[in-house]
Amino acid sequence: MKNYFKILVIVFLVLGCNKKKSETQKMDKIQSEQVKRFFSDDSFWNQPIEVNAEIDSMSNYWISLLERDPSGKNVGVNVHQYTIPIYEVNSKDIPFQKVKNIPFAEWYDEKTALAHEPEFDSIGVPIESYMKGSLGVDQHIAIVDWDANRAWDMFYVQHLEDGTWQSATGMTYPLDGSGVFEQSDFEVRLGESIHSYGPGVAAGTPIIAGVVRYDEVKSGEIRHKIAGAVRFVSYQEFTFPAIWTDGNFEGGIPEGAVIQLDPNLDITQFGLTDEEIIVAKALQVYGFVVIDFAEASTIRAEYIDNHKEKSWDGILRGWNEPGGIKSIPVSNYRVLKVKNIQKGGDRKKEFFMKKLYFKDEK
Repeated sequence: MKNYFKILVIVFLVLGCNKKKSETQKMDKIQSEQVKRFFSDDSFWNQPIEVNAEIDSMSNYWISLLERDPSGKNVGVNVHQYTIPIYEVNSKDIPFQKVKNIPFAEWYDEKTALAHEPEFDSIGVPIESYMKGSLGVDQHIAIVDWDANRAWDMFYVQHLEDGTWQSATGMTYPLDGSGVFEQSDFEVRLGESIHSYGPGVAAGTPIIAGVVRYDEVKSGEIRHKIAGAVRFVSYQEFTFPAIWTDGNFEGGIPEGAVIQLDPNLDITQFGLTDEEIIVAKALQVYGFVVIDFAEASTIRAEYIDNHKEKSWDGILRGWNEPGGIKSIPVSNYRVLKVKNIQKGGDRKKEFFMKKLYFKDEK
């Protein structure tokens, strides 16, 4: 009888160890399947919104501005243009090139020089001929090297016939950093663009921050805030993580503000694909950060049109397809409490001003 009980004890111990081992292996598998996210775990970009987060007293007004956007659309997704291609490389195997700095006259006069930050120019860029910028005027390109812990980002990138490259802006920074630049690192003055000092986004944030990536959507989870843009961006007002703004609308939404999709909303009612539900959940859990002006309320999905093995078709629907994220009424969003509004930003520009009108005004 004693031997019988001993055997039972041994069996339970073995089963318990196997169960614990199985659970550990399962967690290791889950962690291995998670797509790497940019920046440190404690980065602003990687923090979920607190439960019962405070809503700004201006939220209803700001959302009403988005409801009156002349595009007549809700919050949509840029998948084919005005978004960010992200190329992963091993820079040990790639010759570094110097990327020439060029002016950008689309929104600025020729006297307004956009620039690269010094480190970008000093170390060069591991850029290759197959890399292409996103469609649209912005033509961003981002390059990341996980082994070197380094990112390069550029705005208005051009590949010339002689094989050389040029861009209007250029930044380089560590992938495990905070993902937030310090305004004190740039000598930007009131009325200037932050583009004149290196950053490729109007709010002065890394262009890779908040991009909805193909691999993470396919993995089943987005674990970071999403970058977005709206039309009615506040004039010369911004908040963390923004360090500047190109806003032209008095009393609009400050760049850096976080807009959250109602976490209690049943997102299954909108006919979303499985992948669009993943994006919608991220908008509920992490929200999207206003980092730029756009001619509609939009978030950015990774530009993958030049990847043969990847496509957003049937996964995320953009502006030219019916349905998708934009089928969720914008009234289901709210702006979280904006703290410590900073004063500063670019001057008003006619290019933007002529686009600031409401859909009931035309």
